[in-house]
Amino acid sequence: MTTDDQGRADRPPKKTTRKAVRRAPAQKTNGSSRIGLPAGGFTVDPPAPNGAGPAGHQHNGHKPEPGPLPPAVADQPGDVWDNRVANGLAFLRRRLAGDYEVDEFGFDPDLTDKVFLPLLRLLYRDWFRTEVFGVENLPVDGPALVVGNHSGTVALDAVMLATALNDRTPNHRHLRLLGADLVFRMPIVSELARKSGGTVACNPDAERLLSNGELVGVFPEGFKGVGKQYAQRYKLQRFGRGGFVSAALRTGTPIVPAAIVGAEEIYPMLADIKPLARLLGIPYFPVTPTFPWLGPLGMVPLPSKWLIEFSPPIPTAHLQDQADDPLVVFNLADQVRETIQQTLHTLLERRPDPFGR
Repeated sequence: MTTDDQGRADRPPKKTTRKAVRRAPAQKTNGSSRIGLPAGGFTVDPPAPNGAGPAGHQHNGHKPEPGPLPPAVADQPGDVWDNRVANGLAFLRRRLAGDYEVDEFGFDPDLTDKVFLPLLRLLYRDWFRTEVFGVENLPVDGPALVVGNHSGTVALDAVMLATALNDRTPNHRHLRLLGADLVFRMPIVSELARKSGGTVACNPDAERLLSNGELVGVFPEGFKGVGKQYAQRYKLQRFGRGGFVSAALRTGTPIVPAAIVGAEEIYPMLADIKPLARLLGIPYFPVTPTFPWLGPLGMVPLPSKWLIEFSPPIPTAHLQDQADDPLVVFNLADQVRETIQQTLHTLLERRPDPFGR
């Protein structure tokens, strides 16, 4: 630094600088911060969630209030479990208070929707990885007779068909299954079958259900289909006398053939111990790769890949006055059987690996 003749010190050249502006306290508006500035202030973005503002500066002591959480953050697992607990308590209150309905057949839709179907979906979706085709062939409302092939040593195909129908139809309809007399003579199984909508496989019950506009499920092969050995897999057995056709004809109800692939592999029956079956009063006593060798563990079904397809409905209203004609009944039953058999061949080609994805 130098001095001039008058003793004043020379000053370095004056630099043009921008005055720092002192920020006023943030005014929060709807989750964003507007910074008040003197003499024509301007708006700056709110600080980042970690407290860092523009250029990495920290805001001294002023933390922005968070705005509304996005749906992905708002739907926390705790909320889901809270809802489940609340729904469970509401279900228990209804059961204890008797605030639920049971129809003339013993069907309990509240128990079916809240207990049976959620348990069955664990098998249907996660264990068997079921794929369903042709749901558009099922009526949105009104009656239909769903006729399926039967197999698997233990008749899980019936409950899986009911689960698929409830899961995939727009109105989440229930399939009212027709079961053999043996099912309704077993103490616990009988009660479960009634509560879930099943009834005895006889024409009067089938006709009443169809007249009420229900979807009715029937398996004409019966125990001949469920109890056949693995070497006969996916070969349909005889359909009996076609009683299911008579019920459809008398009510003018369409018949929807349903083909099920996957049930044959869950308990592959290698042999049938007939003397033991007669002793126990059951249709067959199966020997599988896991039963009876592994005891109770042998009852765990193998995780086969399931495919279910509903074929286009076969109309019967134009034949309603011929319900007692044996030739008409036989021809219609044979048409249904051939439709299911051909669909099974198609599904097997689509699923080359029984245990693949």
